[in-house]
Amino acid sequence: MDYALRFIIGGLVVSLFAVIGDVLRPKSFAGLFGAAPSVALATLGLAFWKHGGDYVAIEGRSMILGSIALAAYSMVVCQLLMRADWSALKATLAALAVWLVVAAGLKQVLIG
Repeated sequence: MDYALRFIIGGLVVSLFAVIGDVLRPKSFAGLFGAAPSVALATLGLAFWKHGGDYVAIEGRSMILGSIALAAYSMVVCQLLMRADWSALKATLAALAVWLVVAAGLKQVLIG
């Protein structure tokens, strides 16, 4: 049942974000309103319904820390692809270490 609700809520929110992304300019900016925010919102909504606010606060904080680690990973991949002229496979595999260090470091420092 949770998966069905997640599917329905996620689909509705994806559609809403798609409309927002279609209205915004430039079109490259519209990609920010893809599936990830809607899936996160659906997950947080269901978690709040099942487990309450304290649980959702922890989930939300984890999502924020994960997004910071993803941003670091993405920046490293871009730099390795553009400046070091690495292959995509080599750059993404090397940047996984950056993601892991940033994610684990933020968790350790901020959560304990």
